[in-house]
Amino acid sequence: MKRVLPPLNALRAFEAAGRLGSFKDAATELHVTHGAVSQHVRLLEDWLGAPLFERHNRRVALTPAAKAYLEEVGPLFEQLSQATARYGVSGTASRTLAVNAPATFTLRWLVPRLAKFRAEHVDVDVTVETSNEPVESLKEPYDIIIRGGPDTFYGYAMQPFLAEERLPVCSPALLQRLPLRMPDDLRQHTLLHTSSLPRLWPDWLARAEIPSLRPAATLTFDHFYLTLQAAIDGIGIAMGPTALVSDDLAAGRLVAPFAGPRLPSRSYCTYVPDGKCDNDLVALFRAWLEREGADLPRSSPSPRTRRSRRPSRSQ
Repeated sequence: MKRVLPPLNALRAFEAAGRLGSFKDAATELHVTHGAVSQHVRLLEDWLGAPLFERHNRRVALTPAAKAYLEEVGPLFEQLSQATARYGVSGTASRTLAVNAPATFTLRWLVPRLAKFRAEHVDVDVTVETSNEPVESLKEPYDIIIRGGPDTFYGYAMQPFLAEERLPVCSPALLQRLPLRMPDDLRQHTLLHTSSLPRLWPDWLARAEIPSLRPAATLTFDHFYLTLQAAIDGIGIAMGPTALVSDDLAAGRLVAPFAGPRLPSRSYCTYVPDGKCDNDLVALFRAWLEREGADLPRSSPSPRTRRSRRPSRSQ
């Protein structure tokens, strides 16, 4: 006889939420988002054709029928865990997650944080490949693709996790040689460009109300991470994305000489194939990215410099 089984990920979310009495606490235990738990519970309710929870502000309570269901389902998870242990399968068996992300993002934001993820989840191996190819052009079956957005691609679920803006950044040593007291002082400096992002400096200078400014020199690189490294090395001033230079600003390798204006920029988003949205590792990594993105401090101007005497429209 064919077994009638509910969606197992949905059942797992129901068990945790019912046992803990909270979708939020269940999300924390399962290393997924609150929304993922809610979605799984709704899926199970639809599958069963009956409500499972009564919602009360920030807490949830099981319906009488769901309470009886939990009393039978709950012990099954413990039995499964014990049976797995008896057959010698370690709870820390390695699991692999395949991620594809842009090179500059990977180098400057993701890699410095991966050690923290590994320390929290020693059973998960992450393989990272870098690419700037559009999501729909990638051939490999990645679990998570990180790109700018938000965009919509057929067959993928999108979720933003990291917002950023762009503003000028440079090394402290450069400011000591050639102070920047107002945006007009940029005419004494070398402006660093990236060939794939030709509008960054023109757009920023327009917002600063000095569109015709001519710098002492310009230097263009083909990769953005080279442009940022040139700024750290004191070669010139780059348009730095706040998310990707946050660690450098905190460590004092870079400073932001002006509070504004700030150029708006696309957020970083995860794009996950529809068939992998219920994968536990995918949900775990997505939730971790969201937490790391939420912890990013807003950058501030260097204490060595003053804001422009000329207010910009965006300030």
